[in-house]
Amino acid sequence: MRVLLISTYDLGRQPFGLASPAAWLRRAGAEVRCLDLAVDRLDEGAVRDAELVAFYLPMHTATRLAVRALERVRALNPRAHLCGYGLYAPMNESFLRALGVHTILGGEFEAGLVSLLERLVGHSGGPTTARPAQREPLVSLDRQAFLTPDRAGLPALSRYARLECGDGHSRTVGYTEASRGCRHRCRHCPVVPVYQGRFRIVQRDVVLADIRQQVAAGAEHVTFGDPDFFNGIGHALPLIRAMHAEHPALTYDVTVKIEHLLRHAEHLPTLRKTGCLFVTSAVESIDDRVLTLLEKGHTRDDFLRVVRLCRGAGLTMNPTFVAFTPWNSLAGYHELLALLDELDLVDQVAPVQLAIRLLIPAGSRLLELPEVRDLVEPFDEVALVHPWRHPDPRVDRLQTELQRMVHREATHGHERREIFRRAWDLAERARGGEYRLRVFCADARAREWPDRAPVPYLTEPWYC
Repeated sequence: MRVLLISTYDLGRQPFGLASPAAWLRRAGAEVRCLDLAVDRLDEGAVRDAELVAFYLPMHTATRLAVRALERVRALNPRAHLCGYGLYAPMNESFLRALGVHTILGGEFEAGLVSLLERLVGHSGGPTTARPAQREPLVSLDRQAFLTPDRAGLPALSRYARLECGDGHSRTVGYTEASRGCRHRCRHCPVVPVYQGRFRIVQRDVVLADIRQQVAAGAEHVTFGDPDFFNGIGHALPLIRAMHAEHPALTYDVTVKIEHLLRHAEHLPTLRKTGCLFVTSAVESIDDRVLTLLEKGHTRDDFLRVVRLCRGAGLTMNPTFVAFTPWNSLAGYHELLALLDELDLVDQVAPVQLAIRLLIPAGSRLLELPEVRDLVEPFDEVALVHPWRHPDPRVDRLQTELQRMVHREATHGHERREIFRRAWDLAERARGGEYRLRVFCADARAREWPDRAPVPYLTEPWYC
């Protein structure tokens, strides 16, 4: 059977979500092609030729882009069986089925795709209305024995986001996953409705084999895409030690919760010694009330402690934020900018983080809160979220202005410091002179510390 796997967006990295199922489906006898619409145009010939077209839906932006592509795929090949798989597929099941998607697979989707393949091969054919019903579970959390991802036919790593080292040099970046899911249940996290506080590991030999083939393809740095690399500390530490022993010049980055960085602070030097350049952590807010509502498991003071711990270990801290929620005020946004400046984190925060607005997708645990249910509007099947408005219209206007500014300035290649300065100015104007931020001091600090370590970061400008 001819299978076409399509990714629309995966944060500027070569998709594990294409390479992993490609290995499973090829082993099962399928003829597999992969398309990454983030870097290539839709191949109409490949669409017309496919008997099964499966869209990888790992995040909000990817799903919205896939919705646009679905219409074109259906027009080109109305006989193809359509599948949506990945984190956002089961969360949007009813909407996707209304668009003509026949099979929805979430969680550990590789075995489900093989089952779907076998189901379609065993079906005798017939009109679209006679398609065999889905027998695969909507969400599978079965423990899988993974295969080494098959990256044959994917665009070269050089076509994806690069690592800017901060010293004028850049590196080619690979991407892999050592685990999926998360043992925590933060209210706003899209992982939670699917994994419900559980996580699954990718076996160490598979991860190492995947890294090995990407290094052979030119990778000089690897991003681990796990929602939390320290969910299974006993899995993570032997993995990075083995990787470093085999590839001592290879650098990498990971994502770890503030809570885990504190709990496992003694292992931060291990990260640095094995080549970790920076750690991304979803701080989300510096307001303890907001952090409690989101059930983040940390406080503002915890964040401050982690900044100090990472610096002490020689690691760059890459904090991410949900800067705009129904509970943040203009004054609170001013306070966030001032704290980032005071902590000398301006260069370490991706500009888009200054404009992120809380998303409330289908199935979000935020809907458990009465105050959220009273606030949100009915689910918007175009935006794929429950819309909400801030009680202070000035906050919504500021967020819109910031989002446009960040997109414009990042597209033109402006430096993080300059984009931060523009955000600072917009925040000041938002209150019409009612409040003025103290003097922006990051530029002065840079002059005072000319020998400060360069800040590494990935060039992909977007986030979710």
